Amino acid sequence: MELKENIIKQPRAVLVSADTGEFDAERSMDELEELSKTAGVEVVATVTQKRPAYDTATCIGSGRLEELAEQVQALEIDLAIFDHELTANQTKNIEKILDIRVIDRTTLILDIFAQRALTKEGRIQVELAQQKYRLAHLAGKGIEMSRLGGGIGTRGPGESKLETDRRHIRRRIESLEDELKDLERRRELHRLRRKKDNIIAGAIVGYTNVGKSTLMNALTNAGVLAENKLFATLDTTSRSLELPDGRSLMLIDTVGLIRRLPHHLVEAFKSTLEEAANADIIINLIDISADDGYEQSKVTAELLKELGCEGIPQINVLNKADKLPEVTNIKCDDTTVLISAKKEQGLDALLECIARNLPETARRSKFIIPYDKTSLLNTIRIDGKIFSEEYTAEGTLIDALVDMKIYHMVEEYLQ
Repeated sequence: MELKENIIKQPRAVLVSADTGEFDAERSMDELEELSKTAGVEVVATVTQKRPAYDTATCIGSGRLEELAEQVQALEIDLAIFDHELTANQTKNIEKILDIRVIDRTTLILDIFAQRALTKEGRIQVELAQQKYRLAHLAGKGIEMSRLGGGIGTRGPGESKLETDRRHIRRRIESLEDELKDLERRRELHRLRRKKDNIIAGAIVGYTNVGKSTLMNALTNAGVLAENKLFATLDTTSRSLELPDGRSLMLIDTVGLIRRLPHHLVEAFKSTLEEAANADIIINLIDISADDGYEQSKVTAELLKELGCEGIPQINVLNKADKLPEVTNIKCDDTTVLISAKKEQGLDALLECIARNLPETARRSKFIIPYDKTSLLNTIRIDGKIFSEEYTAEGTLIDALVDMKIYHMVEEYLQ
């Protein structure tokens, strides 16, 4: 008996955009194609229609949709993905004309998020975003949604199915928000403990697919999934590393950003992104090889501003230098460094740049501590780090990292 392999057929999709001049439609469509591939969709056609405004009923106009319906049938397309957020009525009208399933950009991103979230918090955040989106886009589907519930006698009709669905979704949203608040409280306790233990935190932020996970792995051997896909990782990872000046840094990876990230998705992932707002330094990773690297960094800057990150030291890390031509005019300064996380090039310069831009919480120096002041050695060990000790005629010669809170106690013994 011959066994046949079960092959899951990829959905065949057409990507659709109405170009009203509101944003760069071409770049956005390129990104939508990458998102589609990440979600496991085969893109077989793209359609862009220039319009002065979106059609309120069908987004791109019923005439163009009728033409698209013929193309859908000819190419055996089973999914249409619109590069906009559609209303419930638009989705219903488009599906009626095309006779295939229709989703929008937000639904696609939510689907990817659902595939990629691994931790409990990540899964809760994704479902919360999905439920909020579902509630906002819930609409009647003819007679199916107007069925009456359990009305008895002359007391009148019960709830419609639409109202029942809304009530269930709201209840689920409340439950998810409560779970998320519990997790956020725990996260806040971790933050407070870090502050109490004088642990310095650095948050890696940047556009999706700029190499955050690759950098995390290169610096800390974190073992984080690193793929050439959008939103390869969604869950926060934190690892410790040592800076050239002896200080320890807790490096935190955050979720990747994207153009036109739907607002409720930003809201759902606020607790993860807020790691940046609570960091001592922000490491802004930029894909220097991307044609739209500058635009991507603007997206990051806008979100950091929204999160209230002004005033936190920030460095710009220009990644993927290995993709640049040998001769380059890129200039680095005290807050900018050029690296290749994949090839592990420029990492020493990056660590020095981080140390240089961090607030001075501790200072590494050599001291001779008199033998009648040996209690200071324990004080330094508690709030700092001693790298070496040598006994001399004058006292104990140490190479130590001293917390600035106690530096005045040992300053007179400086060598």
